[in-house]
Amino acid sequence: MRRVVITGLGLVTPLGADVETAWKNIIAAKSGAGTIARFDATDFHTNYACEVKPADHEYGFDAGKRVDHKIQRQVDPFIVFGIDAAGQALEDAGLTDMSEEERLRAGCSIGSGIGGLPGIESESLVLASKGPKRVSPHFVHGRLINLISGQVSIKYGLMGPNHAVVTACSTGAHSIGDAARMIAMDDADVMLAGGAESAICPIGIAGFGQARALSTGFRDEPWRASRPYDKDRDGFVMGEGAGVVCLEEYEHAKARGAKMYAEVIGYGLSGDAYHVTAPHPEGSGAFRAMQMAVRKSGLTLEEIDYVNAHGTSTPLGDELELGAVRRLFGDAIGGLSMSSTKSAIGHLLGGAGAVESIFCVLAMRDGIVPPTLNLDNPSDNCAGVDLVPHKAKERKVRAVLNNSFGFGGTNASLVMRAI
Repeated sequence: MRRVVITGLGLVTPLGADVETAWKNIIAAKSGAGTIARFDATDFHTNYACEVKPADHEYGFDAGKRVDHKIQRQVDPFIVFGIDAAGQALEDAGLTDMSEEERLRAGCSIGSGIGGLPGIESESLVLASKGPKRVSPHFVHGRLINLISGQVSIKYGLMGPNHAVVTACSTGAHSIGDAARMIAMDDADVMLAGGAESAICPIGIAGFGQARALSTGFRDEPWRASRPYDKDRDGFVMGEGAGVVCLEEYEHAKARGAKMYAEVIGYGLSGDAYHVTAPHPEGSGAFRAMQMAVRKSGLTLEEIDYVNAHGTSTPLGDELELGAVRRLFGDAIGGLSMSSTKSAIGHLLGGAGAVESIFCVLAMRDGIVPPTLNLDNPSDNCAGVDLVPHKAKERKVRAVLNNSFGFGGTNASLVMRAI
């Protein structure tokens, strides 16, 4: 099997629209949460979220930097976020000027958990109020999840695998794992892989609110709402954005003198086969995904220094993941640091696993692990586990485990190591 390394990174997040800005703010323990700005959510169960900031903000997102204005008008924001993050990753890897022969062996695996929800909502209202002839001709291809990969492949002429994963909140991690397998199996030499999401719209907030998934108790202090592992947690805070990595076959990267951030060495996936929205009550699916990823990595548990947890701030899910991590690591848990960056940027749903994988890579690069914000009153099950409360922690990070679990009982875990 061929080795797979990460040679490029791209981020669009509520704390910054590029890798270094987002990472600086994560390490500084800033929060991306605030009162929803793009619509009036006064009468909703939840009136706060972690939105990507506008271009005039200190760390806002300028869509025009990499996405043509014509495309912006035709597609949903999740596609715009994905195109930009993919462009960042390709630029960072130094692969924007590939030859046609190289582009035949370069592809995309970029997905989303929900896709074009804002556009579906708005065009449905157009249909109802103005009739079918007023619906946009770009409605379908502007909302489809695979159109991130489609648009990126067209923009950069990537003619290798054109793939899109849709596995709810596991999408980003599955996208990276699947793309790594494609390279390992010699289907491609280069893959842009990750996930994107933008579901902060009335129907999205209303739907997740009615499902009682969202935090509701911090309307006046939204920055305190995402609090994984804390006894006062009451649901997740919706986030948005994108994360894309450039994966490359090791010898291919070495031959061109590319910088290598990390190597993807383990990928585990499983199904709970239990419930549409609730995780397995014993955390067995999460445990098996982690176990598979670690086994395939060839590492001992003692060699993994950091876990970026799924850690959504939901009462049930946090406890079950923590129990599964305890079960897997056993006595080795004493040497482990584990945190949830969702405490800072919210839950990016289909983009979460990819964004968090990038934070894992940066933790290895810089020897610092990001904090779990708002962990003021840890649940009883937290005892003996370093959950990095409040402040980032400097430490050597040789290898990392990243977890993502989604509706439908779909689970993904990735193991990466420093090079």
